[in-house]
Amino acid sequence: MSSLNSTTPSQPPSFLLLGIPGLEKEQFWIAFPFCIMYAIAVLGNIILLIVIKTESSLHEPMYLFLAMLAFTDLVLSTSMLPKMLTIFWWGSGEIGFVSCLVQLFFVHTFTAVESGVLMAMALDRYFAICYPLRHSSILSMPMVTALGNLVLLRGVLMVSPMCFLLHRKDFCQHRVISHSYCEHMAVVKLVCEDTRVNAIYCFLVAIAVATFDI
Repeated sequence: MSSLNSTTPSQPPSFLLLGIPGLEKEQFWIAFPFCIMYAIAVLGNIILLIVIKTESSLHEPMYLFLAMLAFTDLVLSTSMLPKMLTIFWWGSGEIGFVSCLVQLFFVHTFTAVESGVLMAMALDRYFAICYPLRHSSILSMPMVTALGNLVLLRGVLMVSPMCFLLHRKDFCQHRVISHSYCEHMAVVKLVCEDTRVNAIYCFLVAIAVATFDI
């Protein structure tokens, strides 16, 4: 715990995740439904991916976007829930600085990817309804692949600067994150330096995602 109480501004070796503030005594029991939901999500999404991959009749834009959504959900849930369960059941809330940034990257990147995939699915339905005769030519396999890659690239490019900016900051004495995972602004609050650039960039990313996807 000495690393958590250091008074010298620097990159900390680790952070301490609290779990759900105010529900520390109930977290042990809360973990069970979370564990069940995680198991169902993993099993269901893997089955969905296998079915879409093996059944050639499902190699259509709608099902390919659904496969992208299933993969995104797998990454998102796996980025958060295993660590959350260790906090809830064993009180193991300590997470390394680099591990925290990696978790932050995956959580926020694939949140943006999920939003982008949902937008692509809506676009697919729009062309299917408004331009049924041209739907297959507009959303061809190369176009679907390009859209998927573009959505992933957008998420990576949006979130990478957040991690880069945090990695260059000095952190103060307080090492406790009042969350179950490494959320960007919760980590920013632990920085000793001026964080206006971090806050403004995070706000611009949120506005960009909301504007283009909604």
